[in-house]
Amino acid sequence: MDTTPDVILHLAHAEVSLLVDARYGRLPSIVHWGARLGELDDDALRGLTDGSIPVVGSNNVDTPPRVALLPEHHTGWTGRPGVAGSASGRGWSPKFAVTGVELDGSPVDGVVRHGAGAVVFHAVDDQGRLELRLELELLPSGLVRSRAILTNLQDAAYTVDDVSLCFPLPAEATEVLDFTGQHNYERFPQRGPLRAGIHLRENRRGRTGADSAYVLHVGVPGFGFAQGPVWAVHTAWSGNHHHYAERVYTGEQVIGGGEVLLPGEIVLTRGEAYETPWVFGSYGDGLDAVAHRFHAHLRALGAHRPADRPVTLNVWEAVYFRHDAAELIALADQAAEIGIERFVLDDGWFGDRRTDRAGLGDWVVSTDVWPDGLHPLVDHVRAKGMQFGLWFEPEMINLDSDLARRHPEWIMAARDELPVESRAQHVLNLAAPGAYEHVKGQMLALLDEYAIDYIKWDHNRDLTEAGDREHGGRPVVHEQTRAFYRLLRELKEAHPTLEIESCSSGGGRVDLGVLELTDRIWVSDNSDPHDRQSMMRWSAQLAPPEFLGAHIASDRSHTTGRRLDLSFRAGTAIFGHLGIEWNLGEATDAELALLARWIDFHVRHRHLLLGGEVVRMDTTDPRVVVHGVVSPDRAEALYSSALLDTAHPEPAARLKLRGLDPERMYDLAPVFIGTLPSGLIPPVWWGEPSDAEILASQEYWDRAERADVSFPGARFRGDVLATVGVAAPRIHPDQAVIYHAVAVD
Repeated sequence: MDTTPDVILHLAHAEVSLLVDARYGRLPSIVHWGARLGELDDDALRGLTDGSIPVVGSNNVDTPPRVALLPEHHTGWTGRPGVAGSASGRGWSPKFAVTGVELDGSPVDGVVRHGAGAVVFHAVDDQGRLELRLELELLPSGLVRSRAILTNLQDAAYTVDDVSLCFPLPAEATEVLDFTGQHNYERFPQRGPLRAGIHLRENRRGRTGADSAYVLHVGVPGFGFAQGPVWAVHTAWSGNHHHYAERVYTGEQVIGGGEVLLPGEIVLTRGEAYETPWVFGSYGDGLDAVAHRFHAHLRALGAHRPADRPVTLNVWEAVYFRHDAAELIALADQAAEIGIERFVLDDGWFGDRRTDRAGLGDWVVSTDVWPDGLHPLVDHVRAKGMQFGLWFEPEMINLDSDLARRHPEWIMAARDELPVESRAQHVLNLAAPGAYEHVKGQMLALLDEYAIDYIKWDHNRDLTEAGDREHGGRPVVHEQTRAFYRLLRELKEAHPTLEIESCSSGGGRVDLGVLELTDRIWVSDNSDPHDRQSMMRWSAQLAPPEFLGAHIASDRSHTTGRRLDLSFRAGTAIFGHLGIEWNLGEATDAELALLARWIDFHVRHRHLLLGGEVVRMDTTDPRVVVHGVVSPDRAEALYSSALLDTAHPEPAARLKLRGLDPERMYDLAPVFIGTLPSGLIPPVWWGEPSDAEILASQEYWDRAERADVSFPGARFRGDVLATVGVAAPRIHPDQAVIYHAVAVD
């Protein structure tokens, strides 16, 4: 009796359908991934599956290549294979046969219809050398994800060179959007056509990287935030990884990803297994729809994470390495007075860390600058009603440190000679059990001694020649990444309420692998709002606003040198997890008073700002950046319209605001905290200002701290705001206007 599984699966949820052909014992092939299909009976699903089989083209193999979730070379597929590896040259083209299929833990066969769920395919290759567990899930968010676990069944060692998973793309998807970037300017979008061949983005930096592809999209040409079918993938891995989109000569198109393995990094002896990272797929009509699926997934995982994330003061740009208890306590007093809720002590509190050239690896409080430990500062901060946070860089080491002198063998290197230095530091090999226990033990000792609510976890260099010196310099990026994840889990298990921010030279480690284990990301070391408008906009393609650390810095940016108004700095930062990166001791009384008002505004509206649905507007002028957040019940929204350069043409095009209920009426009005944007000429629909006489005087515009002026705004229906729009004001570059929309009951 033939017990070979013969399965067709239709998973459908959240307006997404996933139709999978796993008949005749073959690896699963996705027939349809995209817009939800209607109700289809068994015959219709079989017919649709058969109807997708292409004819044989000229000079092609006699049986049309079948592109599986893990593509197989033996089928005649000429694109990137799913598995690359061998046992000394044998078994390099495995032919897998499925032995069993489970849906949500129960065996299935035949035609199956289901909602969101997890499917597991068990398979072995025809030579009995390899066992494969292939997992495919449709999540409640509408995301699709897949991973593979490859086990060696033979005596000979099997070297794994690559395991890549992919999803199909329809023929109409021919435009690619992914990202690049650099330190201080992360997640810069780039577009282009999908041509024949492979669009491959490899990351070999040992961390996600500021130039990461981030999320790779392929869609119908011209897709935007609001509309246009788009298919996207994201490799959820914080080490070396790749994303790719490929079109072969027969016209098939796929999009996928996986881990980039260094030579000899994964060698499986009998019974050993390699598990790939999850590769996520998101389909939607427009980029916002794609992003919303990622947001829903992360929010479901972090159900314990409240929307009222504490407003944070990070003292790095205030004191740098100049740690003085009296000065920091005075900063804490000022912070509490203006409404700060969390005080974070940054780099410089430990070991011999008086500059960036020493101390990393010695996670003990420096008695030189803190003779009484951190207790005076921590106790004072908490007495003021604030949480306390502390900076660490656990994966790094300076040569000038006690740890490096005691255990030089724990420093990563591929040879006797150490790798090139970066930021005067090297990488600590957490794959070495002794190094791992050293870091974990010192961190837990501090968490046990002090009331630490929050860790800013930094990671400031690439993993160049990341080898294990105790084992001949073999590559260990894979093991280092796993150790990093394990350390995050163990710290949180020991301290369940601890929150952790992922920082890596700013935003150099942002991916679902780390986002699922942390509570916040530092978007960039660059807090200049001119640049942050773009970085916040595109970081939201994966991470929801409550994850996006956004700080109001001093008037002159420490990274770009620009001087920008507080209203623009604050109006940009409030749309993320708000913080301050500013020496409050140098702020004027007027600036502190205005800062307190912005903090109060954020606190009063943060359930919307951090818990709402992100909407980003497609504008005719790239210099005009419009975005917002809308409450789940569509009763309220906050929008921002920023001008980043001289407008052309002038006046600017109408302002169109999406996301509201098309049938409801809304009161829409601009919101100003203390000051108006420079160069303002308001449109008629704003109505008469509360004090037209003051507004008309030159004295008002000459004052650094201006009196409050408000406008009543007007009433519009949701569909009118989205399709017709309203006149935009005239403002100078590097200014923004915030709008508040409230439904009329």
